[in-house]
Amino acid sequence: MPESRRGVLYGVAAYTMWGLFPLYWPLLKPSGAVEILAHRIAWSLVAVAAILAVRRHWSWFHALVRTPKKLGLLVLAAMIITVNWGVYIYAVNSGHVVEGALGYFINPLVSVLFGVLLLRERLRPLQWAAVGLGAVAVLVLTFDYGRLPWIALVLALSFGTYGLVKKTAQVGAAESMAIETLVLLLPALGYLVFLGQQGTSTFGNAGTAHALLLAGGGVVTAVPLLCFTAAAIRVPLTTIGLLQYIAPVLQFLCGVLVAREVMPPSRWIGFAIVWLALSVFTWDSLRTAHRARQARQEDRETVTV
Repeated sequence: MPESRRGVLYGVAAYTMWGLFPLYWPLLKPSGAVEILAHRIAWSLVAVAAILAVRRHWSWFHALVRTPKKLGLLVLAAMIITVNWGVYIYAVNSGHVVEGALGYFINPLVSVLFGVLLLRERLRPLQWAAVGLGAVAVLVLTFDYGRLPWIALVLALSFGTYGLVKKTAQVGAAESMAIETLVLLLPALGYLVFLGQQGTSTFGNAGTAHALLLAGGGVVTAVPLLCFTAAAIRVPLTTIGLLQYIAPVLQFLCGVLVAREVMPPSRWIGFAIVWLALSVFTWDSLRTAHRARQARQEDRETVTV
C-alpha cells in the first residue's frame, strides 16, 4: 500500500476516534468530570510509557531536559490541554455535545486568527471572509443560547493555543504527551487520593467494568494521537486540514442523533453560517495549495528546459 494512502487511513482513524469521544465519556458515569480527567491523565501516561518502552525510545528525554525552553513550553501545553480535556468531558457529560462540536468546527478559524495576531501572518481576502462569517455565527448562537457559547469558545481557544505552543516546541507527539502527562501526574494523583480519603472515589466502587473503562481513557487518548502523528508525516497538510472536519461532524451527529439534544431553527442557522465559513476557508486553502503546486511544477519544467 502506498505511504500516502496509508497516511490517509491513519488520519481517518484518528479523527474518527476523536469524533466518537462523546459516546465514551458518558460510560464513565457516575464519575464526575474532574475525576475522569484525573484518571485520563494518569492512564495516558501509562499508555504512552508503554508505547515508548516498546519502541525503546528514551534518548530524547535527556536532550529535552537540557533544553529548558522546550521543557517550559511543554509545561505550558500541559496546563492548556488540561483545560481543553476538562471542559470537553464536562460538555459531553452535561448534555452539551453539540456546543462541544461547535468548538472544534471553529478551531481552524481561531488558528488562522492566531496566525494574524501572534505570528504576524497576512490573511487572504477569502480567509478574512471566513473569519468574519465565524464571528457572525458566534453572535447568532449567542442569541440562540441566551448566553455566550463559552464551552465552544474555550475549546476552540484552548486547542488553538495548544497547537501554537506545540508547533513552537517542535517535540514528537508521544514524547511531548509523556512530558505533559508527567507534569500533570502529581496533581491528578493527589486529587484521586483525596477522593479516596473522602470516600467519594468511584474507581473500584462502581464495578470492574467501570474501573476498566476509566483506565481505558488512557488508551483512547494515546491511540488516536499516534494515528494522527503517523498521518501527519505521510500526507500533505492540506489533506490533514480536510480530514480534521471528520471529528466535529461525528461529534455533532452524536449530539443530535444519539444524545437527542434540542436544535431550534436559530441554532441550525448559526451552524449553517459556521459550515459556510469553513467551506470558504477550505476552498481557499485548496485553491492556494493547487496554485503553489502548479508554480513548483512550472519551475521544475523551466529548469529542465
